Amino acid sequence: MNEDSNPEIKRRISLLESHVGFKLDTILKHALKTRDSYTLEHSERVVLLAEQIGHHMGLTEHQMDILSLAAGFHDIGKIGIADQILLKPGKLSGDEYDDIKQHPIIGANMLRSLGNPVLEEVALCVLHHHEHWDGKGYPDGLQGDEIPTISRIIAVVDAYDAMTTTRSYRSEIEIKQALEIIRQERGKQFCPKAVAAILELCSQHPLKSQHCS
Repeated sequence: MNEDSNPEIKRRISLLESHVGFKLDTILKHALKTRDSYTLEHSERVVLLAEQIGHHMGLTEHQMDILSLAAGFHDIGKIGIADQILLKPGKLSGDEYDDIKQHPIIGANMLRSLGNPVLEEVALCVLHHHEHWDGKGYPDGLQGDEIPTISRIIAVVDAYDAMTTTRSYRSEIEIKQALEIIRQERGKQFCPKAVAAILELCSQHPLKSQHCS
């Protein structure tokens, strides 16, 4: 992917500059791909799909801005995870999984360190994008409406894209199978409203991603 010619990355840089007042393209262009090209490409797909769900759920313009930024930065904390864990081709050990679970905290702290109110909101959503509706997620075990709406949207899209693409540790699965898994996790891992939105969008028309059809 050539980020210099990618309109979505350029749009996000402009959004950051308008809110924050200084250039953050170094973070956006280089931090995610420091680890591996998949992380950057995955984040770009998550942004595209999350924005469609956000529009479908009627988010405000400000919420959509936060959603776009949080979706783009949701995995930025992975730059703090060791390569032998992040890129491990096999199943993670318990200790390794505990290390992976630190990436939302690392990412949120990175964003908060910039001392900007907008990025404080983004950081909160990044921090909680692995929380589960039933309270069994991480890092804080939030439940239901305690989880920020934007984090709930990212959680569904993150899982959908992860399942429908090949990772270092497993092959992709069929789209219909991924959607069925998401359907089964409604009210468990995922917010019921976010699940309803992705299922409805996929049933009506192709989402703007190479995966949903």
